[in-house]
Amino acid sequence: MKIKEIVLEQHGQLKDRQRLAQRGMNKFSDGKKWNGDYTLYRLGLAVASTDGKTMPDVDDESWVGKWKLAAPYTQLEQDMLNLAYKAVDANVEDINHGDLRSQECDTINRISPVSVKKKNKYGV
Repeated sequence: MKIKEIVLEQHGQLKDRQRLAQRGMNKFSDGKKWNGDYTLYRLGLAVASTDGKTMPDVDDESWVGKWKLAAPYTQLEQDMLNLAYKAVDANVEDINHGDLRSQECDTINRISPVSVKKKNKYGV
């Protein structure tokens, strides 16, 4: 038996035999017509957070959304990216406005998340 005898599409359509044998099939596409893979990812998040009765509290897009993200560590890497963006005519938005410093919160490495060890009744 050849694979084309098992899997066969006729003019881009499922045969009735194949369609009727399958329970529940839903085709969907990206409503914004940008990236179907991203829509599939967000759909998975929404399905995982609902019970079928409650509307999921999931945004249709994150802060980065359907954009791609490049994170240079040095000014040289930023300069390389800037020239590459121009070369391929890419739309770019510098989220940190050219600031490449890593600025941690004031509490980092100052307050331990572990509580102070308490002595037991024997003083140990």
